[in-house]
Amino acid sequence: MEDYSISELQEKLKGEKGIHTDFENEMTYGEYLSLDQILESQKLLSDHHDEMLFIIIHQVSELWMKLILHEMKSAIIAIKQNKMQPAFKMLSRVSKIQTQIIQAWDVLATMTPSEYLEFRHKLGKASGFQSYQYRQIEFALGYKTKHILKIYQKDLELTKTLEQALNSPSIYDVAIQALAREGLPINKDLLTRDFSITYSGDESVAAAWKQVYLNVDRYWNLYQLGEKLVDIEDWLQQWRFRHMKTVERIIGFKVGTGGSSGVNYLKKVLDHRFFPELWDLRTSL
Repeated sequence: MEDYSISELQEKLKGEKGIHTDFENEMTYGEYLSLDQILESQKLLSDHHDEMLFIIIHQVSELWMKLILHEMKSAIIAIKQNKMQPAFKMLSRVSKIQTQIIQAWDVLATMTPSEYLEFRHKLGKASGFQSYQYRQIEFALGYKTKHILKIYQKDLELTKTLEQALNSPSIYDVAIQALAREGLPINKDLLTRDFSITYSGDESVAAAWKQVYLNVDRYWNLYQLGEKLVDIEDWLQQWRFRHMKTVERIIGFKVGTGGSSGVNYLKKVLDHRFFPELWDLRTSL
């Protein structure tokens, strides 16, 4: 790599043919991305240096979650329509996005307990526990917690969106429907169940997945689907673990700003499994 001074770079650019410099009537990169709005959306409530880090980490994570939801919703539709290959591409992308969110905790962990204490009180009752996009991701994966909607009652449109997500089939519900479409014997009650209730497991689903994994060539698409789902849950649990350890590192076992038990709550949710039969069959095979 050669090093150039600013003046040398300017001279080189002058010699480049085709570089557009007149944007009087053209859209710029910043305009396309709405960078003014994005880069001005960090509204610090203190004068502490590390509050900028805290805000940006959470904003970036929310942007990644927006993309996860975009991919998950489309994957659910694709699986319902038996378009497995596009669904696999979307689910693979979700897994890659999850790695980015996990690594964000490493950046936040550079903030010490003393530094966080300097502005933590400014957050009031606001907490990541209230992330409505994270709730939508949980709903899309099948973990349905109706009582949590009370947090969002002040926003009627948001509440409506969350209620729709709560009552919609999760990606595991449509995966079970895909098992039935392939002729595997599935409990019919599962296909028309109340999707607002968290799925708790069924012997017919366990038996169906076992047949898929014992007959990979015959059920190749279902086999791939099962592994894509395991990837996503694996990465989500790693995200949860890094979240829990980062919180413990910074605030110990204090109560969260939103009123949750903090680390104790985060440890408890680590025990929840979204796709139980896909994990159990590792033992039963």
